[in-house]
Amino acid sequence: MEKSTIQKKRFRGFLKSLIMITLVSLVLIFSFSIYTVYRVVAPPDIPTLQERDNRPVFAAVEPEPAWEYIYITNEAEEYIENDEHNWDYNLTAPERFTDDDRRDNFFTFLIVGLNEGQNANTVMVASYDANSREANLISIPRDSLMNVNRIGRKLSSSYIAGSGGGRGRAGGIDAIQRDVRSVIGFVPDFYIIIDYAAFHTIIDTVGGVEIYVPFHKRYTDKFQDLDIDIPPGLQHMDGETALHFARFRRANSGFQGITDYQRIENQQEVINAVGRRLLRPQSLLQIPTFVGIFNDYVYTNLTMGNMLWFARELNRVRGTDALSSHTTPMLGTSGAPMWYEILNARGVVDLVNETVNPFYRDIELRDVNIVTQ
Repeated sequence: MEKSTIQKKRFRGFLKSLIMITLVSLVLIFSFSIYTVYRVVAPPDIPTLQERDNRPVFAAVEPEPAWEYIYITNEAEEYIENDEHNWDYNLTAPERFTDDDRRDNFFTFLIVGLNEGQNANTVMVASYDANSREANLISIPRDSLMNVNRIGRKLSSSYIAGSGGGRGRAGGIDAIQRDVRSVIGFVPDFYIIIDYAAFHTIIDTVGGVEIYVPFHKRYTDKFQDLDIDIPPGLQHMDGETALHFARFRRANSGFQGITDYQRIENQQEVINAVGRRLLRPQSLLQIPTFVGIFNDYVYTNLTMGNMLWFARELNRVRGTDALSSHTTPMLGTSGAPMWYEILNARGVVDLVNETVNPFYRDIELRDVNIVTQ
């Protein structure tokens, strides 16, 4: 069986479970007021490009205007002059695009998981085509190198860099939207920002999750106040242990570590496990608790009616082969001491056009700002 087929099957249920955390669980949370909400269930209106380009921009996190060159394949490089690129972080899509280029009933989402320090440990871009009822999701590794002039050039630092200096949540969301745009060429329509504390609290509320651990995961980091010690075998995990499982990558001397891709798979496994617990009938009794968790830890520009509409659409997709997940193609890592993940610009652009691009026009290499050194 081809590797791509195996990966597609492995990840087939991931997008459904992820949205189950953020959307389907909301159906449970607010089911007691379903009659009132039902009257406002509707697909979201997508703002025009002009409306979106007039959003506030936080100059304190301004990136460099352009790059020197981008890597096209493993064998060749293509040079692009800075004055031909005209990179503009104020735009949400390439300047040549218009609203007439937009696909009908095609929605895109930025999904971010924040850790305790407000670093973006999980960054994903999802799309849903309501005409074909197909959904796609792209995971962007947290350690991806961004072409910015701020301290902390990894994608994981985007949110915390933008929220500093009193800019708060709006600044954090703006910064990570702009960094994601530099990777995929456009800003997704909607954002769902989930504080990891929400997962911690939800997992404890549903009584923990069961996850199989293939080998002993051991890692200590005094700087992060992190002490991961998870023995092998089938484990019943509370919220703290499950998040340790999701965060684990590096290991203490004498123990086995994993790659960033494997960590993404572990995060997906935790999400699936939580989704299964949320679907139990007894979870309905915990609606008031879930309401508080959502209000405290989930930030989104989707309305309740929008979320219920997407939940209903998700039910129509369920059981089909219309869900697929991907990870951005990489060239490799920079190695010690920074361990940047280096994106493959050509591979990323091709993947975006095959999956999450909401426009009839293709995203091109000139529309991304991916640095390779």
